[in-house]
Amino acid sequence: MKKEVKKLTGEKYDPTWDLDVIFPGGSDSETFQKFIQEIETDMMFLSNKVNKFDPVNDPILLEDELVKLVKLMDPLMKRMREASAFISCLSAQNVNDKKASLLLTKRSELQAKMDGIQTIWQQKLNEIDENRWSALIKHPHLKEISFYLNERRLIAENSLPSSEEILLNDLAVDGYHAWNHMYQTIVGKMIIPFKTDGKKTHLSVGQATNLLSHSNRKIRQNAFRTLQQEWEKNSDLIGHTLNHLAGFRLQVYKHRQWNHILKEPLMINRMKKATLDAMWTAITNKKQVFVTYFEKKASLLGVKKLSFYDLAAPIAETNQTFTFTEGAEFIMKHFRNFSPQMADFAKQAFEKRWIEAEDRPGKRPGGFCTSFPESKQTRIFMTYSGSMSNVATLAHELGHAFHQHVMNDLPAMNQRYAMNVAETASTLAEMIVADAAVENANTKKEKLFLLEDKLQRTIAFFMNIHARFLFEKRFYEERMQGFVPISRLNELMLETQKEAYCHALEEYDPTFWASKLHFHITGTPFYNFPYTFGYLFSLGIYAESKEKGDDFEMSYIQLLRDTGRMNVEDLALKHLQVDLTQPVFWEKAIDLCVQDLEQFLAISE
Repeated sequence: MKKEVKKLTGEKYDPTWDLDVIFPGGSDSETFQKFIQEIETDMMFLSNKVNKFDPVNDPILLEDELVKLVKLMDPLMKRMREASAFISCLSAQNVNDKKASLLLTKRSELQAKMDGIQTIWQQKLNEIDENRWSALIKHPHLKEISFYLNERRLIAENSLPSSEEILLNDLAVDGYHAWNHMYQTIVGKMIIPFKTDGKKTHLSVGQATNLLSHSNRKIRQNAFRTLQQEWEKNSDLIGHTLNHLAGFRLQVYKHRQWNHILKEPLMINRMKKATLDAMWTAITNKKQVFVTYFEKKASLLGVKKLSFYDLAAPIAETNQTFTFTEGAEFIMKHFRNFSPQMADFAKQAFEKRWIEAEDRPGKRPGGFCTSFPESKQTRIFMTYSGSMSNVATLAHELGHAFHQHVMNDLPAMNQRYAMNVAETASTLAEMIVADAAVENANTKKEKLFLLEDKLQRTIAFFMNIHARFLFEKRFYEERMQGFVPISRLNELMLETQKEAYCHALEEYDPTFWASKLHFHITGTPFYNFPYTFGYLFSLGIYAESKEKGDDFEMSYIQLLRDTGRMNVEDLALKHLQVDLTQPVFWEKAIDLCVQDLEQFLAISE
């Protein structure tokens, strides 16, 4: 590998994104303001049409009117996503951009209006007689989106009357989503004081978090302790945002008479509880074997027992550092072995500056991929510091982007894929790069390092995500009885981490509930198990790709295109011929991870 490069200068590929090509001027963009105004005008027009739509008393014109509504709604959905994506990018690239913060509120208001229109529409769809409905969705303009339309009817069936749902949407702007905005504001303003080489610096949360994968244990430990102190300082505020966010959500569930906290996340992810149970059962039954990984890694690091801040640590000093351009070229090279179309797409993303990866203060922590379906572009956000883990994260987000890319020509209503299958495409892309890195290792030491990096992700999906799932489930169960104090949140986090990690660590992270954005997201409840689902599901897809070779690319793309119009059980049955409600599929996928572990243990000896 090439020598370590500290600064991302003189790069072939620019590690900052270009947003001006979509809307010039950033948060001051007049073009974007005009775009928002046009959305509001068209939304008002659509609202009037939906309110006049009378499927019960005007059955003669029903078919024509429904087709007209779909033709109005579909492009408006695309433009709403376009606007939302732009606002996400603005607020992420500079957490101190006050105008971007105002746009976040505007986005919530727009989404509430759109949700209100959708609520009335889906309630009216649900009023249509079943026999009449069966005939309607055979219409050429409706047949292609029949899955989405049927789903809308099902949602209406499980909802309150439209007037009450609209009221909930309106109240949610300042009574629900605002708690998420408050959390992001708190985290965005956090400055992490850090001493290195005797000099005091100030880091963003994202920059400090990157130090948890540093090769020097003292630096990792210092970063962990400092971050904990800062999370503890802010825990009262963050504890309130979490409790009130959850309280609002639970009140909605109560009024809808939903008696299970997993009802909404399962509906959103288009999966059965039997599938979720089968997945976690298979993991719980098989993950004890990975304790040997902890023992071996502790030995390699020269410690008796791993702590939470050792999980992302490299097992040895390595010069395997990639500049942004080197990382890009590595990804494109190995994407091409799996799918030339994926490689060509990635090349386009790098050349057209669709990626914001610069390591600088003022950015929000974490990474994401967001789509601009109107422009048929995507944008990827992360903080890149040159590690192999950063390269894998970049590949992960490019997997998300490719998923959207192959769906750009579909109706907006068929582009709404669930989070679990969204994480499938991204995790598969990450796996391609991780496997390629292992296979192309120049030395035994390098191969061991890369295998361990790959196993880190396995542990994250099987244990870290499991801890998140267990924490969130138990937190919501306790929140039903009242406000959960900070001390109890810390206790719950420790309990679930110990359980998920098989009591194999010496020290855990009790403030993890405060630092993890996913617990505070309002748009998607229980944004944890989709990651593990995507990881194991992608393993099944990856195994099939190795069997089919060159013939697999198109079948993979077809699977991705179906993700917006099928339940995950049907998707797996159609494309992989497997039953996800049974542990067998999940166990086979886990066995592939055990093979990585065995190879790691053998080489480390």
